[in-house]
Amino acid sequence: MQRDLKDRLYEQFARIGKALANPHRIEILELLAQSDRTVESLASEIGLSLANASQHLKTLRQAALVESRKDGLHVHYRLADPGVFDLCAVIRAVAERRLADFERLVQQHFGERSDLQPVAMRDLLDRAKADDVVILDVRPAREFEAGHIAGAISMPIDDLQARLRLLPTDREYVAYCRGPYCVYADRAVELLHRSRRHARRLFEGFPEWRAAGFPVARGPEASASKITRSSRRAGSPRQRRART
Repeated sequence: MQRDLKDRLYEQFARIGKALANPHRIEILELLAQSDRTVESLASEIGLSLANASQHLKTLRQAALVESRKDGLHVHYRLADPGVFDLCAVIRAVAERRLADFERLVQQHFGERSDLQPVAMRDLLDRAKADDVVILDVRPAREFEAGHIAGAISMPIDDLQARLRLLPTDREYVAYCRGPYCVYADRAVELLHRSRRHARRLFEGFPEWRAAGFPVARGPEASASKITRSSRRAGSPRQRRART
């Protein structure tokens, strides 16, 4: 009797493992951690056919990892539970610690990232409370609207070059994106540096910030004037030092 119970319990655990045993399905879960998505948008972003993306989503739904809702002609998918992202984060952390191939791949692609001076989440939280930094969300606008770091400004990476004139040169910027291995924030920091602005990146992304219980907000892009008002109120770094 005890053996039968254990076999059946571990069979249920294995359902989760089987659903995750595909790189596309793990990527789908990480994208859904940013915002709800249709099968069409997932297929386009990952480079899959609609039929293939639908099959992956069916597998994830059967394992109770995602849920869906119908909106007109489209079906929108979301993570079934916050713990699903936690599970993906644990898989990533174990891979970082245990897989030499993973470490080599990251080193080959990202190289030395110390020049980007990554900011820790707790440090960013403290500096945001002191109005000592401008936080830039460089993910696509729809992801920003679904949820973002409280006080952040939406500045999608594809629009950043054209909108640099909106960013005062006397502020410090911290850019963030989808997570540690998302290149949007790296590209944003490099672009800001080239335009003679002081910038760093948050090493983690929005899902990690939310999972840590730090302040988040929802809603459309803040107006560009918010950056200018914030700059006038805070003053330049030299002015802030003089006031202290």
